[in-house]
Amino acid sequence: MVFPKADDTKSVTVAKGKFAAAASTPLETPPLFGHKKSSTKKGKEKGASDEFGFTTIFVAAFPLAPLLALLNNIIEIRLDAYKFVTQWRRPLASRAKDIGIWYGILEGIGILSVITNAFVIAVTSDFIPRLVYAYKYGPCAGQGEAGQKTNIKWKYRDYRDPPHAPVPYGYTLQFWHVLAARLAFIIVFEHLVFCIKHLISYLIPDLPKDLRDRMRREKYLIQEMMYEAELERLQKERKERKKNGKSCNNEWP
Repeated sequence: MVFPKADDTKSVTVAKGKFAAAASTPLETPPLFGHKKSSTKKGKEKGASDEFGFTTIFVAAFPLAPLLALLNNIIEIRLDAYKFVTQWRRPLASRAKDIGIWYGILEGIGILSVITNAFVIAVTSDFIPRLVYAYKYGPCAGQGEAGQKTNIKWKYRDYRDPPHAPVPYGYTLQFWHVLAARLAFIIVFEHLVFCIKHLISYLIPDLPKDLRDRMRREKYLIQEMMYEAELERLQKERKERKKNGKSCNNEWP
């Protein structure tokens, strides 16, 4: 029987240590071509949330944004499908209950976008001043014909008194009427949108009814199996105690 020398023993120990370290290190799955890694899941979700925010918050200022976002997402989905199928190795799947904190972030962005668009429509557009003029100060106000088109051109950009008034360039009564109408429009608009949102979420639940029933049935069956297994274990223990001649008083079942 031949024993290794001291140097050989040391080299064997070092080799075993290197092998153990290499085995404990998780293996990476690089792409088939090139050395550039794909973007992480967090980066994808952040990009999607940024796009959703810019699209919804400023949609009143740029109504074409949702269409451009849709085209961008279609192209990005097809490119990702091509890369996952032909360029990269198959990623390791991991189970998740939902999208996590991103659900709350998207919900907050949606609420903020409704309020922002209401202010944009009420403050920056002539929609509210035209309605106030048509129904309060126009030639057809109070006659049931307000809002109809006329050939008369009226100016109502600024609501201030003339320079020879007691308070030069002070706000007129029309200004306060328009301001009150704008605030009322903001409140009515956001409440109407939120009501429609909650109605749609109620009519279209996150989980279909049949899937929810299946999940409840599966949970019930699992609990039933656990109960039967526990009951069987207790009965076996009771039989073993009877065989051994031990007392079984005050036991269940």
